[in-house]
Amino acid sequence: MILLSAYCAVLLSFSSGLLALMMNQRNTLLAVSQYGFKKFFNSAPCRDWLDKNLEERHFPVFLRQAVFFLLGLSGIFAVLAGLGVLISNTVITDQIGLGLPWLPWHVRFDSLSGFFFLIIGIAVSAVSLYGPGYVNTYKESQHPFAVLGLFTGLFVAGMLLVLLADDAFFFMIAWELMSVASYFLVAFQHENPANRQAAFIYLLMAEVGALAIILGFGVLAGFADGFTFDALREAHLSTTWASIAFMLALLGFGMKAGIVPVHVWLPEAHPVAPSHISALMSGVMLKVALYGLIRFCFDLLGEVHWEWGVVLLILGTVSALGGILYAMMQPNLKRLLAYSSVENIGIIFMVLGLSMIFMANGHPQLAALGFLAALFHAFNHALFKNLLFLGAGIIHHQTHQLNIDMMGGLIKRMPKTSVLFLIGCMSISSLPLFNGFVSEWLAFQTALQVDVLDNGVLRSLIPVAAAALALTAALAAACFVKVFGMIFLGLPRSQPCEKAHEIQDKGMLAGSSLLAGLCFLFGIFPGLIISLINNVAGQLLGETLPNDAALGWLWLAPVSTQQASYAPPLVLIGALIAAGVSLWYLRRNPSTVMRRAETWDCGFGGLTTKMQYSCSAFTMPFRRIFNKVWIIDEQIEKDMRGAMNQDVAAIRYHLEVQDHSWPRLYHPIERTVNNLAKLVGRIQTGNIRVYLGYSFVTLIIMLWVVS
Repeated sequence: MILLSAYCAVLLSFSSGLLALMMNQRNTLLAVSQYGFKKFFNSAPCRDWLDKNLEERHFPVFLRQAVFFLLGLSGIFAVLAGLGVLISNTVITDQIGLGLPWLPWHVRFDSLSGFFFLIIGIAVSAVSLYGPGYVNTYKESQHPFAVLGLFTGLFVAGMLLVLLADDAFFFMIAWELMSVASYFLVAFQHENPANRQAAFIYLLMAEVGALAIILGFGVLAGFADGFTFDALREAHLSTTWASIAFMLALLGFGMKAGIVPVHVWLPEAHPVAPSHISALMSGVMLKVALYGLIRFCFDLLGEVHWEWGVVLLILGTVSALGGILYAMMQPNLKRLLAYSSVENIGIIFMVLGLSMIFMANGHPQLAALGFLAALFHAFNHALFKNLLFLGAGIIHHQTHQLNIDMMGGLIKRMPKTSVLFLIGCMSISSLPLFNGFVSEWLAFQTALQVDVLDNGVLRSLIPVAAAALALTAALAAACFVKVFGMIFLGLPRSQPCEKAHEIQDKGMLAGSSLLAGLCFLFGIFPGLIISLINNVAGQLLGETLPNDAALGWLWLAPVSTQQASYAPPLVLIGALIAAGVSLWYLRRNPSTVMRRAETWDCGFGGLTTKMQYSCSAFTMPFRRIFNKVWIIDEQIEKDMRGAMNQDVAAIRYHLEVQDHSWPRLYHPIERTVNNLAKLVGRIQTGNIRVYLGYSFVTLIIMLWVVS
């Protein structure tokens, strides 16, 4: 039944895409639906409802809802399958009669696959509620829903199939399905040249990453008897070849995950995709890449080396710190959230590196702690990053703005959205009572166990990484103070924001509310998920956290109760008591009763939007401190007038912040490729005699090689 639920999730996602594709055959589908539905639902109320919804003008809306309904069912079945295999802690295998004649598709569904099934299922369920209202903004003539629905279904199906694959061929077919389908989703609004460029960069880097993964599998297959994962697990590699396979896998999966410096596609592609697709790409697809790396390194390669952990630790630290610093500088909301994903993926890589280091140095329980912290943060990131992208979609839907400098004052106009977005900001800022705090706290607890290591280099490196993690957490809080404050507080900076109002579509709010509720639920009761992740660690690493680690619903003590513990329900109770006492005190004393009044204008005679902070003004202190992190082009132009040009007529401020990765890494590669292309182009002389000469020389060389 568990594997059947997983298959149902895949088939339903495929079905949703195929149903969307049939939008082009609307008349035929309308006739079939009217006959079939009315034949099946024969009661009078059902027939009246069908008559209303199956009319020519209502049918496209009904069909869009049906597509997202199937997608929602896919998410529910994915959740059921994931929970089933996690709770039962079993390994289910199967074969599908597709693929090569001598190599059918092998299927394996275990705790690791089930955990990521759970992540995908929750995200897809939320998107299925959110999607029908969001896609109504697209004009069918310019952006046909058939394209969006088809590739959304294929995208989700590809991700689920990656998690089920148990041989290299099946894995790469599913991986390419996921990558190519998401390319068409990024290029959905292709009328904008910037969108086409972003989609091209994404596809190019996705294919380069896929080549690296294929080469990694090829290294393993060279020492194995086949391409199935069971055969690859039995391969005996030397340390050198194992390290080569690890680096290839790190390049391939790290490129898809968005690790620095191969992250540049992410802030280009995520902002231009539809918001619910951005949520799936940032919140879910990056986790599929993480799954691939974990499967390759912890499962297929077998023995891990502490040097690999150091590589992950360093890359993760650079990505976490660099990602949040780049995020702070972004005025575009979705671009900011994309860079924030780089930061959170960096945190996950850091803790995975710690897990490898402890595993290689003979501390399996601490390795299990790091592994658990990494997976829990991946789960939490999927929740709050999906929530924030869906919230950004609502804001864009209502204001037609993504520039934070043009927003403001939305808390009075969109109160429900502001509460949901605030929960996402508090979660991603790792504040207590929300899920992001628990996973980062576990990451710190892992790093603090460095004293058990004998290697002096590691004992010096890990505290530095832990300090960088603390700085990252502080900068993330500052970043999302800026985001929430400038979007929802103050005065509106543009007319669309001044006229904005709360979204009327209940589905869009319901999808965001589901994720917000889960962020709070797993912040108060993290043991519900941690106990499931503990089963993943036991199955993959052969080690779990000790039973006396108090993995219950009340206390969380990952190492021992003597070292550190955290009780979220007690913290919640304490916060509620403190809030109640404060409210009682304010109400009992007439001099301290809260009152509503106009905001103090400092005596200037009324507030205006020009008095408010802009993005560049808010981040100026950070820009001065960390100015070497970015390439900054800052200019102030003054128009002077009057006698001897002493009076300032106007001031124009220009700020451009660029990623170092483009000029230092990618532009040299681009120039090299162009120069090589020009050299190769010289052989195309256009002279038939020269081409015949090429053929003759090639024939002579081939005859010489064969003989």
